[in-house]
Order: sequence, then C-alpha cells, then structure tokens
Amino acid sequence: MPPRKKSMLYTRSGDAGSTGLFGGGRVPKDSPRVEAYGCVDELNSALGLASASFAQPELRDVIASIQNELFNIGSELASETGKASEAGHMFTDEGQKIAGLEALIDEHDAKVEPLRTFVLPGGSAGGAMLHFCRTVCRRAERAVVRLSRDEPVNPAVLTYLNRLSDLLFVLARFANKADGAPETPWRKK
Repeated sequence: MPPRKKSMLYTRSGDAGSTGLFGGGRVPKDSPRVEAYGCVDELNSALGLASASFAQPELRDVIASIQNELFNIGSELASETGKASEAGHMFTDEGQKIAGLEALIDEHDAKVEPLRTFVLPGGSAGGAMLHFCRTVCRRAERAVVRLSRDEPVNPAVLTYLNRLSDLLFVLARFANKADGAPETPWRKK
C-alpha cells in the first residue's frame, strides 16, 4: 500500500495560538483582526443555515450572493495590514454592492406591512434564522469597528455590514410573510 498523503487541512502552525494572514504575517488568534473576520465567517455560516430552510429560490439566490461577498470581505480582513492589494483586493465595486443591498431593502420592504411597533425575532424557521443572522451581522460590524480603531479597514466594509443587517431584518419579515407566519409585536408591560 502506498504511503498516505498528508492532509492539507492541518498545518500545526497554529498550535501555539497564532494564525497566518494573507501577505505572510502572523497574529494571535484572539487579535481584533481574527475576531473581525471570524465574525464575518460565522455570519456566512449562519446564512448558509438560514438558506437551507427556504423553498423560495429568490431568497436562496440573494443569500448566496451575500455569502460570496462575505468571503471577499473576510479575505480582505484576513490580509496583513497594508497588504490587501498583494493578496488581491477582494471587496471591489463597493458602491455598487452597497447600492444593490439598498435596492433589495427597498424591494422587500415594499412587500411587507409597514412597521408600527418593534417585532420580536421569530416567526417561521427561516424568518427566525434571518433575525439571528441580523444579530450575528451586528456583532461582525462591532468587531470591524474595533479593528478599525487600531488598523486601517476599508470603510466600505462597515457600510456594507450596516446595510446588510438592515436587509436581513427586512428579509426576515418577508420570509415570515411568505411562510404565513405572523410577527409578534413587542409589548411593554
């Protein structure tokens, strides 16, 4: 039997608590940069879970497009400071992509009833997952803000994440309506 080829899934280089960045640098795994792109990765995974609950191709297609963009953003955040261009500036045509999110917000907001009060996260399984994704998106946004205090960050990344959380809220409402799941209004005591 021929010798087994070594897996490329593990390198052992991170066993001491550091990780490699695009561009060649290394940082501790708890650095603000790793936290930022880790939160973006977590959002991407949560969106994959949400997408799996939808029968509507429209929502799956929107989510797949967002997931691809989050990979670009994560790659840019995982680049050594000042080396994003060497690793390949991944988040491109930012203005167009942000405008695309705004168009999706407007389109889907027109398909749901106007809000008269806050609504509790929930509804259908897909709607609840999108509400969850919105909160993960807000956490990613906060992590990128923290990173931007110490290191240069493309400001369009922050704008994109801010708009994306708004879109996820509207998509959650749209998914609930499409699934016939009523929204629960927040009630003060």
